[in-house]
Amino acid sequence: MFFYLSKICWFLLQPSTLIALTIMGAGFALSANRTRAARRLVWLAFVAFVVLGLSPLGGALLLPLEQRFPRPDLSAPGTHIDGIVVLGGAEDPRTGALRGEISLNDAAERLVEPVQLLRQFPDAKLIFAGGSDEIVFGKPPEAETAQRFFAAMGIAPERILLDPRSRNTYENAVYAREIAKPAEGARWLLVTSAFHMPRAVGCFRKAGFAVEAYPVDYRTAGPREILRPFSSIPEGLRRIDMVAKEYVGLLTYYLTGRTDALLPAP
Repeated sequence: MFFYLSKICWFLLQPSTLIALTIMGAGFALSANRTRAARRLVWLAFVAFVVLGLSPLGGALLLPLEQRFPRPDLSAPGTHIDGIVVLGGAEDPRTGALRGEISLNDAAERLVEPVQLLRQFPDAKLIFAGGSDEIVFGKPPEAETAQRFFAAMGIAPERILLDPRSRNTYENAVYAREIAKPAEGARWLLVTSAFHMPRAVGCFRKAGFAVEAYPVDYRTAGPREILRPFSSIPEGLRRIDMVAKEYVGLLTYYLTGRTDALLPAP
């Protein structure tokens, strides 16, 4: 039930949808001859559309999430890694299935970086956690695309363990722990987008799976990002939707007991 409610509520609450609903409200107000209210709603939607779309607000809000967990230094001689957990989100299973190819999106580093780690640590196993998060349009589990990708990269299939069931970050953590059965003191890396890492680490801690954050897929260039406006409104709105989803997710997961802290830290 939580999965379906979270999908529906987020669809209605994301900033770009709220702007559209404001414009719709202006249309209803105009049809009811409430021109003053309609005019105010139109201006509100216009200001939100321009400010959220062009201002550096999206980058400024995303930066603290991406800076929260630094990437560990794994270059020291004798460094050992037992396993790697990779969260889905870099795949486009529907397009890939229809086109007969491996389709990735702008979070492709979630899959590319683990290949380098598997080559660096030849004894490490990898768990890929990713099912289908669609509730309207069905699509294959993300794990199917990941399996094909790692095979194409020459990774031995016995090193890859798949979780095609999980639909959200908390389920990623629960099912990954079931598959890994991590031994006391084992060192497991968690690979996901840097902005998503705080919520992901909080879920894994709550599930009792001790992992070490290995963030990838950075969307900001560092502190200077807070001063850079966006060059197009769609780009800025997409960033605002992304960062709003993450902050709402952190709050919701904390209130429902799916993370161990409101903003998990190292």
